[in-house]
Amino acid sequence: MRNRVINMTGVLGLLLIPALAWAQAPAAASGKVGVISLQEAVGSTAEGKKAFEELQKKYEPRRQDLQRQQQEIAALQDQLQRGQVTLSDEERIRLNRELEDKQKILKRATEDANADFQADNQDTFRRLAQKMGRLITEYAQQNGFDLIVDHSQLPVYYWAPQIDLTDEMIKRYDTANPAAAAAAPPAGSTTTPAAAAAAKPADQPK
Repeated sequence: MRNRVINMTGVLGLLLIPALAWAQAPAAASGKVGVISLQEAVGSTAEGKKAFEELQKKYEPRRQDLQRQQQEIAALQDQLQRGQVTLSDEERIRLNRELEDKQKILKRATEDANADFQADNQDTFRRLAQKMGRLITEYAQQNGFDLIVDHSQLPVYYWAPQIDLTDEMIKRYDTANPAAAAAAPPAGSTTTPAAAAAAKPADQPK
């Protein structure tokens, strides 16, 4: 086990055992506490790897189209720069207007692609995190935990390695979802929710 933190904003904050778990727990608290990186756990499951790999593939055509538009803009800018002396005023005005139009189209397309990508990325994570959350609750109830916190979202300054449940919950998730595990990408794939979020379709044009 190891201390690992993957940043991903706006998805899920503190993970606590649901109220139902408290109602079913013994009256006397045991003081048993665990920590988990929910983002890492979800992204490291076989189903998580497959889901985020598929998300990247889904947006690859839009990424390539945005790159094509960027190349067209760069070519126009180069043409204007090289033709500062030779271009007529009329041609220079036409090319500048074409450049502005292409930049506006690229800006809108980039914003739309990034917004769609982030929404799909977060929806995928939420869907998988709900399944993981149920397993965490079951594990906590079966093993007498009073509290499990998500240390990737909460500023926990120290925890003993033996209370980090991330690897344990990855194994339990894959065991509970064998079909997804069988269809997972080859070993060595490290796509996570954070990695997927970082790989946006394109940056905003300057």
